Order: sequence, then structure tokens, then C-alpha cells
Amino acid sequence: MSLLKIGDKNFELGKKTIVMGILNITPDSFSDGGEFFSFEDAVKHAILMEKEGADIIDIGGESTRPGANTVSLDEEHNRVIPIIEELVKKIKVPLSVDTYKSKIAKKALDVGAAMVNDVTALRGDENLAKIVADFNVPICLMHMKGMPKNMQVNPTYKDVLKEIYNFLKIRTKYAFSCGIKKENIIIDPGIGFGKRTGKGVEDNCEIISRLYELKSLGFPIMIGASRKTFIGNICGKTNPLPVNKRLEGSLAAAGIAACNGADIVRVHDVKESKRFFSIVDRIIK
Repeated sequence: MSLLKIGDKNFELGKKTIVMGILNITPDSFSDGGEFFSFEDAVKHAILMEKEGADIIDIGGESTRPGANTVSLDEEHNRVIPIIEELVKKIKVPLSVDTYKSKIAKKALDVGAAMVNDVTALRGDENLAKIVADFNVPICLMHMKGMPKNMQVNPTYKDVLKEIYNFLKIRTKYAFSCGIKKENIIIDPGIGFGKRTGKGVEDNCEIISRLYELKSLGFPIMIGASRKTFIGNICGKTNPLPVNKRLEGSLAAAGIAACNGADIVRVHDVKESKRFFSIVDRIIK
């Protein structure tokens, strides 16, 4: 059984599904934008997620919802770094920083973060790979067409899983070439990031149903399906369900993903996810 080391925690892959709690310190994230934007609310929510059983907490200061604009380095720094500095004093679970910017990642790692979650798979900032290699920390490399601003502008695929597989194969090789160790790489097919949903085409469902095809790449797999648009589209009878009504669909998607090889699930609803996976893991692990 292989190990994934994040900070001072060793996770035995295959023993249980690792639950990563989401902490968005943004005014415009698709699901909880503004809800934890203040320093006090963000810290309080992270502490709550640890109590609810989160194994990792992922902290982001720039929205990656479809159509989102980028934020400045100073703004992202001011949103994220003080929270990480405070949380390393108050909680014990490892912290991940959700950024593609090398300067933000370096500062976050300097003050106590233990992982980088990069939605661009090292395409967004040419200096990030060196930072990750120098700090010897895990990084998650995610598939996305384009950037959040344009990723949902008419995405097309001949074979969505084949394209994701080939993309992640290339990006992991690039990570190796930059000195990032194999045991520090996690892959993510990018549910909702430049994927088609609605009008009879559901790329996200196909990805989850064929997720096992990514296992041959040899890396832990992370899935972030929580509250995504495709869940609202499928579960809504006549209109998409609003984001705060997508818990059941989120759990269903995460559960099937775990059955098909996902090692880490990135979630908004930690308490419910931990209870759900206590049963799923008892059955499948």
C-alpha cells in the first residue's frame, strides 16, 4: 500500500477515501462566494471542517468558476496568506493552497501550507514547478481546457477521457523534468473545468464512469465534483438545482468516483461526506 505524505501526515492510499475540505476566500466562487470572505469567518469555518473530519483543507483566494476574472498577486496574497498563518496555529490537518501563481505558493509554503493545488497543471506560471520541487511538497495537476475565463466557451472532445489521459501524461512528465518527485504528484481530471453538460452531453459523468482508466498513469487521483453545474442539470426536473440543493448529487458522484479509483475527494460538505464515506469505504476498501 503506497503512502501520500502531506506535511506531517501520512495517508495510506487505498485504505480510506481522503476528504479535502474547500475553503474559498473569495467574493465570487460559484458555490459559496462571499460566505467565508472575512478573516474571522474563514478561520472559524476551517476549524469547523477539522472538527467534522476533514483530512486536508484546501485554501483558495481566486475564483475558478466559469468566466471568472483573475485577481492581482497582492489581492490573492491578502486573502490567503493571513488565513494560513492563523490556521497553522489552530488546527492540525495539513493545508493545501489552491493557486497557480508561484509567488503565492512560495509564501503559502513558507508560512505553513504543505501542498499546492494547481488547476493549470503547471501551465499558468513557469516558476511554480521549481517552487514545488524545492519545497518537496505534493502538487495536484488538473486538466482544464484554457483558463476559467474561457474554459466553457464551446469545449469539444472526440474522446474526453483519452484527451485527459494524454494531457495528464504530458504534464506529469513535465513535472518530473522540473525535479518534482513521483510520490509528490496527484492528478485531477478537472470535473466541471471545460467539460460539457446539458443538452444530452455529460462529459463529467463519462469521466467519473471511466475514471479507472487514469489509474494506469500511476498517481493518486483527486476528484472535485461537489456542487458542480452538471449535478444541478441532472438533478433538476425542469430547471437546474441551485448550488445549495446539490448535496445528494455531489455525494453520488463522489461515491462512484471512489469506487472507480479516486483517492481524494474535494468537498464543500465535510460532515456529510465523512459519514457517507464511512459506509462507502467499509464496502469497497
